[in-house]
Amino acid sequence: MKILIKLSILAALAAPIGVHAEDTTQDEWIPRAKAAAFDKRVFGGPVGDKASACFMRRYDAAHLRQHPKQKVSLMKLLVSAETRAGEPTSYAYKVGVQFRNKPGDFDGGSACGHYADDDGSNIRFSCDMECGGAGIEVALSTDDKAAIVHLDAITIWNRKHPDGDGDSLQGGADDKVFRLERVDVKECTELIGHQVVASAQQ
Repeated sequence: MKILIKLSILAALAAPIGVHAEDTTQDEWIPRAKAAAFDKRVFGGPVGDKASACFMRRYDAAHLRQHPKQKVSLMKLLVSAETRAGEPTSYAYKVGVQFRNKPGDFDGGSACGHYADDDGSNIRFSCDMECGGAGIEVALSTDDKAAIVHLDAITIWNRKHPDGDGDSLQGGADDKVFRLERVDVKECTELIGHQVVASAQQ
């Protein structure tokens, strides 16, 4: 997972010739038009003041038998955005996880930013852990009906004990890439309102 460089002086040194700051985002100098187009795909329209999108998948017994090393039996992903006057749009994710061999509901989340390949293609969200490093990347399927989550490592907490010690969810042999289908945002109701999510969406 590459760490997003947000320091303006470094970004200025890395900016391509002919690209102006007002035309780019704070994330790796991605053109604003491309970032806005990606946002529209994720949220189904312009961000406006607030926006959110929910994706999920519950893995059935047949799938888990075929992937014996997969620990996750259910994953929900809430991606949110918020724009405040005079500030750039902020992005965040919240994930809810259940495990095949561990009872309970577990949550994690962090801030996100746009990220792209060196040639400016393949835009996705890169979301670091709260303490920096590792995290996840969130891309979209070509038909925009699913989120493709690439998991490096995130910290998760038992939902019943949010102030307790966190556990690390590592991207293992069968827990590295998740395809989560787009669903109504109501499916992510229990994830809304977490302190690291950009805003409480309706």
